[in-house]
Amino acid sequence: MNFSPIIARLKTVNWGKTTVIGVPWLWLTLLFLVPFIFVIKLSLSEAALMQPPYLPFVRQVEDGLVTIVLNFSNYLLLFEDPLYGHAILNSLTIASISTLIALIIGYPMAYAIAKAPQQWRLPLLMLIILPFWTSFLIRVYAWIGILKNNGLINNALMWLGVTDQPIEMLYTPIAVYVGIIYSYLPFVILPLYATLVRMDDSLLEAAADLGCKPWKQFLTITLPLSMPGVIAGAMLVFIPVMGEFVIPDLLGGPNTLMIGKLMWTEFFSNKDWPVASALAVVLLSLLIIPFILWQHYERRQEENR
Repeated sequence: MNFSPIIARLKTVNWGKTTVIGVPWLWLTLLFLVPFIFVIKLSLSEAALMQPPYLPFVRQVEDGLVTIVLNFSNYLLLFEDPLYGHAILNSLTIASISTLIALIIGYPMAYAIAKAPQQWRLPLLMLIILPFWTSFLIRVYAWIGILKNNGLINNALMWLGVTDQPIEMLYTPIAVYVGIIYSYLPFVILPLYATLVRMDDSLLEAAADLGCKPWKQFLTITLPLSMPGVIAGAMLVFIPVMGEFVIPDLLGGPNTLMIGKLMWTEFFSNKDWPVASALAVVLLSLLIIPFILWQHYERRQEENR
């Protein structure tokens, strides 16, 4: 066999460029695509009382014949049982509201840091980043101490005379929102700050010279130019909150049902790995939508340049 054309072809390859492009693709293949294919395979299996708790994908039947069994009942169960629909809807609601509130709180904070004097920006950013230096679990447990009936907030309210008995806050949806917004707020502030600090202030000065009022400058110049940071921050909050498990479990109690919590129950309590995998596939399918919207926005931005 003549290998000369193949060798000649290999000599023309730009190995530096191929390596730079190939490493991320290899990383995505090994750490995302391969595990996801395994999850899809598991979601099409049948649950069984054994180890592992599911039947093999490929089975040998009579006379040495081999057959592949695809079980779609796990996906049908997700649509037929209202429990899963309620969990998905609840996750979408909590993730959407939390993202909106985080943007409302995070935008002014990011704007204030970006417009602060140069020497104050780093200390202010450190105040945002410092909580990350402690364990995520410890920070969530700290909120239990703050929100419980004899916690910091209730003691302060009773001492001030606002109420004569503790207000139920822990193990309610409010506690879940507080924990999520507190934990994910830096993910909104940091990309917004990165966008706002690079904005050309001469545009605002020109608008002011032409008589544009400050609120109109914000709506017509600052907000449109900061949209990449807004979208990036929204995605960094919405996507992980959809699969959040720790905060709803510790602060929301048994009545707060989200997809992440339901997957944990199916995997570790019910030992129904196929249903849990089907739920994971549905969750990932839902999370692809923001990526598609982001890609569409990026493509439109490139076309307008």
